[in-house]
Amino acid sequence: MDQWKDKLAGILPESLEQEISEFESQMEMMRRGEIDPRIFGETRLRRGIYGQRYDNGQRDDGNRIREIVFPSGELMKGPDTVWDAPGMLRIKNPFGAVTVDQMIVMSDLAEEYADGVLHVTTRQDIQYHYVHIEDMPPVMRRLGAVGITTKEACGNVVRNVTACPLAGVCNDEAFDVTPYSAALTNFLLGHPDCQDFGRKFKIAFSGCYDHACGLVNMHDLGALAITKKVDGKLKRGFKLFVGGGLGAVPHPAKIFDEFVPEEELLPLSQAMGRVFARLGEKKNRAKARVKFLIAKLGIDEFKRLVLEERKILPHDDRWTSYLEHGPVYGEKAIKSPSDIKTSSDEPNFDHWLSTNIYSQRQKGYSVVTIALPLGDLSSHQGRKLAYIADKYVGDAIRLTVEQNIVLRWVSNKDLPELYKELNVIGLATPDAGTIVDVTSCPGTDTCKLGIASSRGLAGELRLQLAQKSLELDKAIKGLRIKVSGCFNSCGQHHIADIGFYGNSRNIKGFKVPHFQVVLGGEWKNNGGSYGMAIGAVPSKRIPKSVTLITESFIKERLNFDESFQGYVGRVGKKYMRSIIEGLMIVPSYEEDSSYYSDWGDPREFSLGDMGVGECAGEIVTREEFELQTAEREVFEAQLALEENNFRDANDKSYHAMLNAARALIRIENYDVPNSPEIIVQEFKVRFFDTKRFFDKYAKGKFGRYLLQRFDEDEPKDIEDVARRYVEESQLFIEAAHSCYARISRGEV
Repeated sequence: MDQWKDKLAGILPESLEQEISEFESQMEMMRRGEIDPRIFGETRLRRGIYGQRYDNGQRDDGNRIREIVFPSGELMKGPDTVWDAPGMLRIKNPFGAVTVDQMIVMSDLAEEYADGVLHVTTRQDIQYHYVHIEDMPPVMRRLGAVGITTKEACGNVVRNVTACPLAGVCNDEAFDVTPYSAALTNFLLGHPDCQDFGRKFKIAFSGCYDHACGLVNMHDLGALAITKKVDGKLKRGFKLFVGGGLGAVPHPAKIFDEFVPEEELLPLSQAMGRVFARLGEKKNRAKARVKFLIAKLGIDEFKRLVLEERKILPHDDRWTSYLEHGPVYGEKAIKSPSDIKTSSDEPNFDHWLSTNIYSQRQKGYSVVTIALPLGDLSSHQGRKLAYIADKYVGDAIRLTVEQNIVLRWVSNKDLPELYKELNVIGLATPDAGTIVDVTSCPGTDTCKLGIASSRGLAGELRLQLAQKSLELDKAIKGLRIKVSGCFNSCGQHHIADIGFYGNSRNIKGFKVPHFQVVLGGEWKNNGGSYGMAIGAVPSKRIPKSVTLITESFIKERLNFDESFQGYVGRVGKKYMRSIIEGLMIVPSYEEDSSYYSDWGDPREFSLGDMGVGECAGEIVTREEFELQTAEREVFEAQLALEENNFRDANDKSYHAMLNAARALIRIENYDVPNSPEIIVQEFKVRFFDTKRFFDKYAKGKFGRYLLQRFDEDEPKDIEDVARRYVEESQLFIEAAHSCYARISRGEV
């Protein structure tokens, strides 16, 4: 029994506690073999729980390999992982916002249940690794107690909504996008119109176009803040981009509308979700993103369908209620503004000041970037950072898409002391936002799809570049390096100046880890353009390739103003390949066996440890999900019977039948309300009177159970009938499954 369930009773929102309790029931059903593993897999993903790769309990933090102790002592790297083995838990942090209390709790949980690491992702999330599934409910409850959820952090749903970490303090923004990203997050979380996607749906906000903080060009839906004069008044709104995405084949977003008024942001997003749910690909996962739907329909037709859907949406007060509170998110400084103080007796203070500090538009304040190598923050560092933040900025903490943390509203006079305190806990690393600040996905450390060690390579590159940071040309220092363990671009290699993604090559019977070199992507302008692949280089020679590429740029650029993108575009793919061509030759195993192992892993390189990835989850229809919900409710009714809670057993079994009937009805009538009267009537007309629900042998027997239950008066002695009700409900749901199968096969 989860002790935190009782400890947090009355503290957690009732709806959240119900969801977690339901997940506990689903886990129990999985243990008993009473739930389809495929459906449980998507259910698990929608709670933020992701299967991971096992690497003999090893985790590479870029500097050393740390051993992770597993209770069983038997988990190994490989594809055949089981559903209840330790995995990853992703925490949703909308627009990257974190409070002091949340940081403390997240740090405690990382230490108690995971490997002691809070991993910051490129979607402003926090991930835990090596968490046992039986520990997920107490972790979820403790997160929920401080206002954090894992709901829909994975799976075929709307993922974490990202936004510029400088929103509200940026010198160039049109306005603060924070309240809009918060409102859209809350509105779409669990929204019924966003539960039937073929794959995930990603949203990002940016306050300006020139910078890269929001990356609106590479999202399913990107919202760029703009203002426009309407009837003589300055009006807030958004330039909407749709259909962007990276992955194996990147797609730049298309413009949906040059100006969408702020009050239309939420309803248009809802309408877009409905169109994607109805017309998006469901069978072929490789084509199940918005970008492919737009490619199929064309942007004009897609827009027409969305606008038509918008017209028929029933009004929802939530569309605009948040605007009544004003545009300010509510974040305030806890210290008075002051002029910057640059003097410090710390030797690396000036270096840190030159790379990790951004002057806010609010005079006297700065944003401080805490650079996290490989996006990792230890639980000890997390707790100490929370105390430091509480002292200097309060809750003004945000995660970034570059896997760092920023403290906002730092009074300039506090910068020297803040540096000292950060330095004590190892969080005063300079070179944030420079070529040293390498971004990386988890790669082969924990991801089943990882081909080459992205974290191992990123750690090595960071180490080498940091050693010569002060000597680097300014033009080189301003470049971005991003590393993905495979072609899926979780490390965002397509929008890096210099990007790499893992692959392998066969050399005389041996597999050798390689990285494809991608050059000339544009990080600025919200991920304005994508780079080009020029060739695969053995993993161990990638650091040398960075040296050759950057040296050629400095020597051969036309002038000091020529950008790296401009240089690559001017000299061309063939020439850039010639620079690294000599590195592509691999010595034989006998000559140098080091090429045949990956960074941070002394074992001979192999692809045999790859597994089936869960980036998008299984494609499970809305109807299957709802039928599974009905099954879970019957299961809970059975448990209530065992505990002699007959009233609860009665209520749950009846509700289960209604949910199963509603699942069938929604095949034809998507908007059927959750009303017993309407559900029963719709079921009778569409499925019972037409005999579509009838079993070959039982005929209408099982369908009558619902109709009779609806017409029956409340029983005087519930104990006498509760067991019958539960059994009838189970039979009705089985019949609903059969009916759905016949419909799916086109038989009825």
